[in-house]
Amino acid sequence: MATQSPFSLLEGFLQNLPLPNLQPPVWAVDEVQRRIVLLLNHILIQENEATARLARQKGRVVHMQWRSIAIKLIATPAGLLDVAPAEAKADLVLAVTEESPFALAQAALRGDKPTVRIEGDVQLAAEVNWLADHVRWDMEEDLSRVIGDAPAYALGQAARGMATALRQFMGVAAATSPTKAQT
Repeated sequence: MATQSPFSLLEGFLQNLPLPNLQPPVWAVDEVQRRIVLLLNHILIQENEATARLARQKGRVVHMQWRSIAIKLIATPAGLLDVAPAEAKADLVLAVTEESPFALAQAALRGDKPTVRIEGDVQLAAEVNWLADHVRWDMEEDLSRVIGDAPAYALGQAARGMATALRQFMGVAAATSPTKAQT
């Protein structure tokens, strides 16, 4: 007999809640998008090949969307990103097709990319794919600049251990869910 994952029970409960369609204020959305751009640029600036590839795409707009969350980014001549003007026409649309945040989290923990619907410029899509495959944030290096090498390494080890344990747990939870059960 297959048992149901507690995550699928929680997700079903949350989907059936009669919550009003709450939207954050426009200023909050704008501020969060700007913070995301700052983080992405911090990561990109550490990789010369990434900025060179983005510089070749200057002025191109990528519209990314998941459910009702969307952001338009434009490549700058410096090879970085900025929030595109609202009226800018997207050269590439990337829409995550998975609706469930829990399924996305499970896929991320497995190291899988989410399923994405791609519309638009193929060359720009190839560059975005290259960035997703090759650019990584070295959080431990950034943390070491603030607290030192040894404490940053210790925190990194602890985080990797927790991530491994969470992956193992999620693998067990996914294996026992009804959609993955053996018949």
